[in-house]
Amino acid sequence: MNKFRKVFWVGLLIPFLIYGLVKYCRLPGSLNEKTTVEISIRKGSSFAAFADTLQKKELITHKGLFTLWAKICGLDTRVPAGTFKVPQGLTNPQLILFFKQAKPELISVTLIEGWSTNRILLRLSKRLHLRYSVLDSLAHDSLFLQVFKIPVNDITGYLLPDTYVFASGISEKGVLTFLVKKTLQIFKTDSIRLRMRKLGLNRHQVLTLASIVEGEAVLDRERPVIASVYLNRLRVGMRLQADPTIQFLLPDGPRRLRYRDLKIESPYNTYLHKGLPPGPINNPGKKSILAVLFAPETKYLYFVARGDGSHVFTRTAREHARAKRKLDQIRKKIYGY
Repeated sequence: MNKFRKVFWVGLLIPFLIYGLVKYCRLPGSLNEKTTVEISIRKGSSFAAFADTLQKKELITHKGLFTLWAKICGLDTRVPAGTFKVPQGLTNPQLILFFKQAKPELISVTLIEGWSTNRILLRLSKRLHLRYSVLDSLAHDSLFLQVFKIPVNDITGYLLPDTYVFASGISEKGVLTFLVKKTLQIFKTDSIRLRMRKLGLNRHQVLTLASIVEGEAVLDRERPVIASVYLNRLRVGMRLQADPTIQFLLPDGPRRLRYRDLKIESPYNTYLHKGLPPGPINNPGKKSILAVLFAPETKYLYFVARGDGSHVFTRTAREHARAKRKLDQIRKKIYGY
């Protein structure tokens, strides 16, 4: 009789035990109603570092017990990377199941045409929670740059500005690789290769000239015309005399240029040296790159800014001087100088 009672009670308790175990392990259906804690896990983090983060955020109480559950469930070999909003009050197996199913937050990052590499790296480090020192090191790492056949030890010009959406947790190397590949993708089509051959410019030279156009142009419609001026100067052996290359050399720029600034000795000084500088001076956008590649055929060799974002384009030094005097008179009337 006693044996029968034991079997009866065991049989009665088993469903409750199973129900309790399932409830303990299964994610509750009301996750959206729970208070969440935001955590960021860097790609390549160890499981120990992952568990430490959870403990610091008070999402687990016992690191050893959580580690045991993770081994049972197979999470100890696959540490999630990214930024997650984790519901509070989950059991260890529920927490493990959450991370097996959760996707990292998506982060939008806007990079502006003409930004310096330093400014882009700062934006990436801030928005994506990346280490600036690692980004900066990679941006000048010859081995990393050689993978993409960049001929100088500087990634400037190859970080294509645009608005992107990245999954949080992307690595420093991953985000720079993505941006460089976006730039290189522009040059893969047959029509682009044909244009480069016709212009007699390689990829690096196109990006270098595009960065100068980016520094000069305000209006999209003028980008191709400005590019044509510089291409014409290159053809006839004139110095480019591009103000953006001087601004690139100024530690306190951008500012109004002085006569002595034009005398700075540097291969980037296009007032002193003929031809293109050694590399891009900023990170040009796609519009400026295409403006160089598909610049119209013009006879312009000069241009001067009107002051409203537009320019006056001229063919001869005499026409340029006349246009400059006229604009100087207008400025004097308006601004008094």
